[in-house]
Amino acid sequence: MKKTCDLPACTNLTGDTNKCTLNVLGVGCCGFVVSVDQCTDRDMKRRLLEMGFCNGAPVECVRKAPMGDPIEYKIRGYNLSLRGDQAKYIQIMIPTSR
Repeated sequence: MKKTCDLPACTNLTGDTNKCTLNVLGVGCCGFVVSVDQCTDRDMKRRLLEMGFCNGAPVECVRKAPMGDPIEYKIRGYNLSLRGDQAKYIQIMIPTSR
């Protein structure tokens, strides 16, 4: 299967080369938020939207903890860390031109 991006750290092997969830985005990869719709917990969805994960927001994976969780992201000019179980609700689209 083809990975979402060309960076070795990319772990998206789902076959869809344009979309993935934020938790599988590799270090150094970036994309744009498409949706936070898969989150069933209303409070968590509200918190994610308040943190800036709105449709169209550019996001970049900065680094991951040694065990892979939490993950640091850069969004809207600041860095924040999310757990993998929170980041899996955020769907992103990878830009096609590199």
